[in-house]
Amino acid sequence: MIQIQDMHKIYRIGDIEINALNNINLHIKQHEFTAIVGPSGSGKSTLMNMIGCLDVPTSGNYILDGIDIKGLKDNELADIRNHKIGFIFQGFNLLQKLSALENTELPLIYQGIGAKERMERSRRALEIVGLGDRVNHKPTELSGGQQQRVAIARALVSDPPIILADEPTGNLDTKSGREIMKMLLALNEKGNTIVLITHDNDVAMQARRTIRIQDGEIMEDRMVG
Repeated sequence: MIQIQDMHKIYRIGDIEINALNNINLHIKQHEFTAIVGPSGSGKSTLMNMIGCLDVPTSGNYILDGIDIKGLKDNELADIRNHKIGFIFQGFNLLQKLSALENTELPLIYQGIGAKERMERSRRALEIVGLGDRVNHKPTELSGGQQQRVAIARALVSDPPIILADEPTGNLDTKSGREIMKMLLALNEKGNTIVLITHDNDVAMQARRTIRIQDGEIMEDRMVG
């Protein structure tokens, strides 16, 4: 599903070079639940941006679900993001003026899906995350945990092969965080490939595989349990 070979990412600020990623080699199979864990500044966010096609490496190769990412144009990368990856962010990234249903529909609008099918698929996604009775509520009318559930529904609605979750419990209380992790584990059991980015070791240990990154390099890669 994810094949990264000899990936480097160098940022240049004036005359200064920052090696954000150094010789990353990583393969993630279909249906895996992998946590990428590391402290602030370790390179995990940069790696997330590479996996999510939000940025491109300075050198190295990346094949996502059989597609070679190297050399693709911005619009091609956007198309891959929209069809291949469901994003879940720490800050939820919901549009405040839209209802839960309308927020969930957004990826389908970008794909050009008709209104009737969009609504049916979005309602189904919200039911999966336990918000079938909150479809018309706006983010301000939902708790943090419920907003993150809407974000998960939005990630699911286009049926992407990969779900990329960036600190999905970071803005939640302990109880809500546990509920979100249970939901991600359940989705993985049903077949979704999940890549979780976190600085929290306790959260990372709930994944099936843990990859530790430090100073832009993979320091540990192990299966859990």
